[in-house]
Amino acid sequence: MKEDYFRYQAQTSPYPLALQVSHAAGSYIYDTEGKKYLDLVAGVSACSLGHCHPKVVEAITTQASQYMHVMVYGEFIQQPAVAYTKLLASLLPDPLETTYLVNSGTEAMEGALKLARKATGRSQIIAAKKAYHGNTMGSLSLMGLEERKAPFRPLIPDISFIEFNKEEDLDKITAETAAVVLETIQGGAGFLLPNDNYLQKVADKCREVGALFILDEIQPGFGRTGALFAFEHYNCIPDILVMGKGMAAGLPVGAFTASKALMGHLMEHPKMGHITTFGGNAVIAAACMATLKEITSDSLIADTIVKEKQFRDRLKHPLIKEIRGKGLMLALLMATEEIANQLIHRCAQKGVLLFWLLFEPRAVRISPPLTISKREIDKGCDIILEVLTEIEQ
Repeated sequence: MKEDYFRYQAQTSPYPLALQVSHAAGSYIYDTEGKKYLDLVAGVSACSLGHCHPKVVEAITTQASQYMHVMVYGEFIQQPAVAYTKLLASLLPDPLETTYLVNSGTEAMEGALKLARKATGRSQIIAAKKAYHGNTMGSLSLMGLEERKAPFRPLIPDISFIEFNKEEDLDKITAETAAVVLETIQGGAGFLLPNDNYLQKVADKCREVGALFILDEIQPGFGRTGALFAFEHYNCIPDILVMGKGMAAGLPVGAFTASKALMGHLMEHPKMGHITTFGGNAVIAAACMATLKEITSDSLIADTIVKEKQFRDRLKHPLIKEIRGKGLMLALLMATEEIANQLIHRCAQKGVLLFWLLFEPRAVRISPPLTISKREIDKGCDIILEVLTEIEQ
């Protein structure tokens, strides 16, 4: 199978980890040789309830036996999607009420960009340097790293950049700006948190000039930071909320939410201003519903902060220069890229999965399932510290 993998499946990097998966359950992934790996990556924050959570599996199985895909998005009334968007609205602050379900986070961002330009009649979009919002052409245009964009130019026009947390740059937001797009927590840049009410100041500036404020919660959303959405920590409400990853505990999905009035701009002039075949798929929506109910009905969100503290208390080592992030969205900042690479590869050999961040080569991702136990955290930390000591020696 490994030979077929490299021959027939498109690769995204020259040296993938190429772990040959047999099955997965809870916080563990098992390979075809019977070895188990404690998963501190969770599919890059997607498997919010771990692997094959029984309530999610039950919801998928039940819905799949009734109907799966029946019509393109928006034409038929399908109970799973209606019930899910209603529950989501009840958990979000006003005026975030109406949700458009799509297939991925990057598609959700595309829809949000279109909505902002349509609603404002303006074209300029402002994003942050070192931002990551996805890899489709619109989302890629917002990426604040030229070396990753250059091979694919020309991209969409009228994109400008500001520096995250740099208040002086807010003067670049003007009456010509359609929207400012930010990650609530910058992910690929190294899990950078907003400082000094930065997001609130951006939101205020947008209101002042009539621009829309779009927050990308694709990674920090759905309980990962100790709140259902990370913007709740920072005293601001976006005009458009973009989400994905952890929505369905491991199935492909994305969404963007706005007020009913704002979302109405995609209904006409032209009709079907944004369309998607599989968005709102009944099986995916059922998984979303089961995931959201589980995240909000248990103590998982509150426990995320407790588990963050456990990681921070345990992971003290001379080679760890800093621990960035919030909740279970953490990054170990190492002294060098080489140490980060060694840590990831050696931990995998010892049965603990870690991963890289996109733009910060010294960072090592820790984003386990929200369901990870205290004992599993201790086990993971023990092996991380053991490997770091080996590297140091």
